Amino acid sequence: MSGVRKGQTPPPLERAAFGERFRLSFADPAFQAEGAAIARLEEIAWQAYRDGRKAPRTSPAGPGYADPGYALSDEWRATRERLLAAQAWQQDPASPSRVLLVCGSPRNDGTCPGERSKSHRLVMLASEVLAGAGLQPDLLDLSLLSSEPGRHIHPCKGCVSTAMPLCHWPCSCYPNHALGQVGDWMAEIYERWVAAHGVLIVTPVHWWQASSALKLMIDRLVCADGGNPDPTRTGGKDPAKAKALELAGWPYPKHLAGRAYGVVVHGDVAGTDGVRRALCDWLDWMGLIPAGATARLDRYIGYYGSYAESHDRLDEDSALQEEVRHAARALAEAVAALRTGRLMQPGANLPRPRPK
Repeated sequence: MSGVRKGQTPPPLERAAFGERFRLSFADPAFQAEGAAIARLEEIAWQAYRDGRKAPRTSPAGPGYADPGYALSDEWRATRERLLAAQAWQQDPASPSRVLLVCGSPRNDGTCPGERSKSHRLVMLASEVLAGAGLQPDLLDLSLLSSEPGRHIHPCKGCVSTAMPLCHWPCSCYPNHALGQVGDWMAEIYERWVAAHGVLIVTPVHWWQASSALKLMIDRLVCADGGNPDPTRTGGKDPAKAKALELAGWPYPKHLAGRAYGVVVHGDVAGTDGVRRALCDWLDWMGLIPAGATARLDRYIGYYGSYAESHDRLDEDSALQEEVRHAARALAEAVAALRTGRLMQPGANLPRPRPK
């Protein structure tokens, strides 16, 4: 079996260095009156870090898991149960059709930019169309990462590159209480993807790429494409067990396959076509079904114009506004066709010669 490589991790923080980082959260002079209380909290946090208490609340996994006696994180189990309930709701023929609208811009008028994003304006055009067609729009505004306290999407740690079964569905890397990596929004975001019958992503171009907020979510969705729904099979995060499990034969389940999708990418100078292709390739890979060429859109707003007037240029571009509405209409048609069995994905039932 392939061995587990070691040697990258630096030594743990010393007590003084840990304390300096912990106290950064209390730099406001208003906290000074509670110095003694903060010191006590710091000591508790230090002990959790020193002892590696990643998941301080656990219960035996119980029936349905490979190792019923494994101490499974209560927080992970709660997220997993919500995903199962969302999947059952999504597959119920009586449930209303729901479309997840992802606003990929980190801008909003409640934080430093001081102005609403153009992505949000375009998303709301699509939302109005979907609601008018009788679907349920579910707005996921990723700009809340920038404007709400305690809202985080922590970075993917790349467990899949050690072995696919080490990447749990949903992700079990967070929360990590020992490292203070808490408040992870992905626990909710996974549930919203699972409940959706269709997904429409609207994003700006940032330096020829998707925005950092959108990319954080994309990376953390890797567990939806081949992830392991039973952490007890890998003893939690045991890389050797995960490697053995993958090499014994892993099915790489596609947990979000079969949902319809559309993509709208906008920019001002360059890069829209590259980002649109990358997003569509990613969604195709995960087994989502494109809602046709009308729902795969990339456009420029105020090409090479001033940033200060970009919203004015969007006001003037009625054709672009209608194209975004058409993307939503095409997605609504695709969702309806999927749910009634009129839209199929050719080749979806063929065995994969290269499963991954």
